[in-house]
Amino acid sequence: MTLKHLLAATIALGLHAAPGLAQDAAVDAMQEYMMFSEYEAGIIVPQQIDREVFEAALFVDTRDAGQFAEGTIPGAVNIEWREVLDRIDDIPEDRMTILFCNTGSLSAQAAFALRVAGRDNVVLLQSGLTGWQQDAAWKP
Repeated sequence: MTLKHLLAATIALGLHAAPGLAQDAAVDAMQEYMMFSEYEAGIIVPQQIDREVFEAALFVDTRDAGQFAEGTIPGAVNIEWREVLDRIDDIPEDRMTILFCNTGSLSAQAAFALRVAGRDNVVLLQSGLTGWQQDAAWKP
């Protein structure tokens, strides 16, 4: 085997192994987050959203643009759930950020990803927009 072939084989093996190493790191990060999070960490219920919380928090609607256009929580910004990591710089680190969708299922995935990425200020609105409409302690 020539040096050229050896180098090519080494590069090919390295490229083949890289996704596995990246996947292991992601799994390790998720496991670490899950092992050390408090039971209710990262969740807010509509009844906790009084005027003070509402005015201090940023609301992020994680639904698609069409659903967002049909109606949302006043003042919310739209970042689709699949895009939260790509747009992490649009999510402030210095104030509570409440993620929601219709019922909380898609926004839960987005909140989990952001919390694993180190955004401890991000919380999930349990029961989503529907819950906020029915049970929020304060609505403008």
